[in-house]
Formats: sequence, structure tokens, C-alpha cells
Amino acid sequence: MSAHIARKRFGQNFLQDDNIIASIVHAINPSDDDCLIEIGPGLAALTEPLLKNISHMHVVELDRDLVARLQQRFAPEQLTIHSIDALKFDFLSIPAEGKTRKVVGNLPYNISSPLLFHLVEFAPQIDVQVFMLQKEVIERMVAEPATKAYGRLSVMLQYRYEMTHLFDVPPHAFVPAPKVTSAIVRMTPRNPTQLLATNEAHLSKLVTTAFSQRRKMLRNTLADMVTQEQLIACDIAPTARAEELSVAKFVQLSNYLLAQ
Repeated sequence: MSAHIARKRFGQNFLQDDNIIASIVHAINPSDDDCLIEIGPGLAALTEPLLKNISHMHVVELDRDLVARLQQRFAPEQLTIHSIDALKFDFLSIPAEGKTRKVVGNLPYNISSPLLFHLVEFAPQIDVQVFMLQKEVIERMVAEPATKAYGRLSVMLQYRYEMTHLFDVPPHAFVPAPKVTSAIVRMTPRNPTQLLATNEAHLSKLVTTAFSQRRKMLRNTLADMVTQEQLIACDIAPTARAEELSVAKFVQLSNYLLAQ
């Protein structure tokens, strides 16, 4: 087969640095005790070394040219290929059968946020997620309150997951080299008993509205959802801004409003 040309519309940047690849495989720690699913295997830079540690895995790949290459390269006994858009894929359609369900991959940067929110739907049933993303996105995911990076993505993902920024990946580790630095994040589901929203859709709406005009005070941005008295009842200053509220505070406020 001729060399594959990276397709911009799929956000393709192919990993080629062996040391980085080895570090990612180590972070994933694959074994036959895992039900392993890789999103966007591309040219199998991760798939091949993963299969040296596990007898079978699944991949989700939309690009038909890459699907054909994977079919030529790997036997069906090793690799089950799901030729579908990851944004439409039901990650629970693959039975874990008592194994540790892991979802991993170099996520297409052009759909990384929508894909992370799609995976939230399956969060309690996915034991481990290890992804490569833009470093800037991971910094937003793990950001602390009262920082510039802290926002809707931070709150909604931290509500669901414990997350660790593992290490950075420089542009020259890819072909073609992206214009940004990448990084690796590890995500595990948070114990829901620690922090439980009465209604997650309401929590999501509250957080989205609060951050819609992040420089404004909450008494203004949330005027259609919350009174100043209700903010004060939750020990939140009406003059506070969204970035000052912890995940726990957003959950507390959402639950309080629904209890009224």
C-alpha cells in the first residue's frame, strides 16, 4: 500500500516517537485482564505495541483507508475493528465480561471536547481512560478554581473523574507535526457517593450558564436561574464569578435549587 496522507478533516497527526509510544503503553499498562478499546488507531503506532501485551483488543476508526490497512496488518483474532465515528459509538456495546474496561487513544484534536463529553455518558462503566490531547485542553480539564484555565470542561469532567496530567508530548513526535504541544491524561471514574448531583442535566445547565459570561458576577449570569438570596443560602457571594466556585459548590447549588 502507498503511504497514507494525513487527512485534515479527521484531525490526523500520527505518532512516531518510540520513546513516547513506550511511555504511553506503560501508562495504559495493558494485559489480558483488560477489555481494551482504542479510539483512532491511525497507522497503529500504539496498537502494535499494545498487542504485544494483550492477545485481543478493539479499535474505533472512521477513516476507511486506515481501516483497510488495519485489516491487512492484523488478524481478526487480534483486532476487532469498529468502522464508525467515535462520537456515535456505544462504548458499552463491547461486553467487558468481568475484565477492566479501558478506553485509550490519540484523540482527534478537532473533536476532542465533544468526544470527552460523549464518553461521560459511559463514565461509571469505563474503569480507566488514557488519552493524548492538546496540552491546553488537559490543563483546562485538571484546572483548579480561581485560575484562567478553570471552566465548564473542568467542572463537568472533575465531577465525573479523578484526572492526572501524566506528561507532555512535543510536536516533533508526530507526522505531520502539529502546531501545539500535546499531553497525556489518565482518567478514572470518581466515586459517586463523594459528590452526587440530584439532576446532572440541571447541573450541566447551571455550569454552562455560569461560564457563558465568565467575567460577569453570578448574580447577573445566573439571574434567570438563581436569586441572590439563594446564592447567599449556599454561602456563595452574589458578586462571585463562576471561576471562583469549586465543583462541590456547583453541585451544592444545583441540589439546593432543585430542593426548593
